Formats: sequence, structure tokens, C-alpha cells
Amino acid sequence: MLLTNAELPNLVGQSEKIRKVCRRIGQVAPTDSTVLIQGESGTGKELVAQAIHFHSRRADKPFIKVNCAALPESLMESELFGHVRGAFTGAIRDRKGRFFEADGGTLLLDEIGSIPLASQSKLLRVLQEKEFELVGASTSVKVDVRVIASCNVDLAQAVRVGTFREDLFYRLSVFPIFVPSLRERREDVPLLAKHFFRKYLHLSHQKVCRISPEALQMMASYHWPGNVRELENAIQHALIVEQTDAIQLSSLALQMNGRISPENTRVEFLPLRERLRCCEKRAIQEALTLSSGVKKQAAHLLGIDPKNLSQLLRKHEF
Repeated sequence: MLLTNAELPNLVGQSEKIRKVCRRIGQVAPTDSTVLIQGESGTGKELVAQAIHFHSRRADKPFIKVNCAALPESLMESELFGHVRGAFTGAIRDRKGRFFEADGGTLLLDEIGSIPLASQSKLLRVLQEKEFELVGASTSVKVDVRVIASCNVDLAQAVRVGTFREDLFYRLSVFPIFVPSLRERREDVPLLAKHFFRKYLHLSHQKVCRISPEALQMMASYHWPGNVRELENAIQHALIVEQTDAIQLSSLALQMNGRISPENTRVEFLPLRERLRCCEKRAIQEALTLSSGVKKQAAHLLGIDPKNLSQLLRKHEF
């Protein structure tokens, strides 16, 4: 199944990197394969997991999310697998775990790297045998659950240092998907900014109707350490405080604190050839921003043939 960006409306962007993510979703969604989604915080890993679920045969079944990082170690197994009455102090009644709730559907284990080693072995058994035991019980429960795991740390490195089981890592990473950071797909910034502008326009008390070119240019050059989530928050903030008909730089400054991309701050210290490469890349980014990602218009702004722009986009890995 080949999915287009139009079929994945929450994954906004036209860059090759985000298109690759869409293709990967289309490949794995019809299967029951376990998926490992990796990427920095704020890149949209949960949106990818939801897209996989809602384009699968399990779409009409539960989609259950567990934030593993938020669970104390003492409650991890009870939360995932459930428990029987009397299993531990405070267990006054039987409780069904998240695996049972997700039966027939999909279970997203967010921040999978936070699961303690003791619980990892039980998770491995569920993935291998499709069954588990409630805490305090002696009989097994069968479930039909598709597991999607997500992580913002390098799980392979966690395996090397001994904090994550190697066999579980390979069981989870049957089909890996890497979600790129926003700075790796800067040409998508204008599209995302306008998407969030439309989404949160109701927050504005003024007649804000657009984003100024200067604000778009600033956003295109910003490093976005918080990725798409930070951009979303910046647009919300700007719509609340803006007093003119267009979002200005000053409305973004409180969120962005004047920070710009390290690429821009390091240029003057680079050798000439590398400095020219960075200037060329930045010029292309600005042209794409001002043209809202329309390549023909961007080429016109740059004064080059559209065919040459395509070559430059490949050269700079846009």
C-alpha cells in the first residue's frame, strides 16, 4: 500500500525525508509487524504510530498508548500486564493491564528505553508467544496485540552499555522507522507554520491573517531543538500576542529567544569552500521559504533554471 501525504494529513511536509516516512508507513501498515519508531523528542513519533494503526486492518480496534518513562518501576508490570487481587499491597481488586485493553488492536510503548531490565524479559515473551501472566497469577492470558515502540534515545547504544536487552531490541526493530528532526527538513517549515497557523487561528483576538515573510525567514533559519512541537508552540504563542494583521518577528522572539541555527553562527569560521556551500544551502532554504515550497518560484527567486534547482536540492540533501 502506497500512502501519499494527502492520505496522512497529520504528517505535514513535502521534503523527501518526510515522504520516505510516509512510504515506510504505507509498507508496514497492512502487516502485523512490530515497528520501532526512533527520532528526537517533538518530531511526531506518536503521529506515525497512529497513522500505522489507522491504515491497518486493526483500525476499528483500540489504539492504546503507554508512556513508559512516566511509570515507576514498581508499577510497570502491573500497568502493562495487569494484576490479580492480593498480588501486592494495595491490590484490592483484579486489574486488566494495557496489553489486555489493546487486544485486537495496537499498543504503543512510548519511550521504550525506560522499561527496566526485569520487565523487558516479560515483554519479550509477549512478543514471542503472544501471551503473558498477570502479576500474582499462575495462568497465562493469550492476546492478539500489535506492538509499536518509540524511543528518542539510541537503543543500539543502550544494548552496548547493557541497559537494554539485545534480543528484545532485535524483536522490536523488525521494521524500523526514523523520523527526521525539523532542522533536517527545513523546507517543510513554511508548510508546518501555515498548518499550525490555520489550526490555532481561533486563539487570536486580532485580525491576524498571515505570517510575515520576515517571520517565515527567521523560522527557516532557526535550529528548532524542540522540533515540530516547538514550532507548534511558537505559532500558538504568536497568535495570542500579535497585535497586527501578520505574525511578526517580535511575536516569535519570546519563544525563540533569538536563537538561530548553528549553521548560521559557524559559517565565518569555516574554510572558504565549506563557507560557500553553507551560503548556497541557506539561500536555497530562504527561497523555498519565501515561495512556500514551490520549486519553480524558488528557482525564479534564485535566478536559476528549475532543473538546476533540482540538482542543488539533491546536492544539499533537501
